[in-house]
Amino acid sequence: MSFEEYQIDRKTQSAVERKFEIIGEALNRISRIDGNVLEKIRDYRSIISFRNILAHGYDSIDERVVWGIIEADLENLISDAEKLS
Repeated sequence: MSFEEYQIDRKTQSAVERKFEIIGEALNRISRIDGNVLEKIRDYRSIISFRNILAHGYDSIDERVVWGIIEADLENLISDAEKLS
């Protein structure tokens, strides 16, 4: 999928944003239980912060920012998560 396709596909945008919310909330909960686990997740603080932006509906979600995260960070997040299991 290209950015242009993503930009006009509201259903995909909603799904992606929701998944990022879930991931961020999970990391937030893990941080309360065992913060040492999170040291294995690159940029976990940024992920939690991004979750807060999405969850609290600041009405300023920029599709370019979300797409940038998908392009630049998603593979690392998947790799880090796989190391935890």
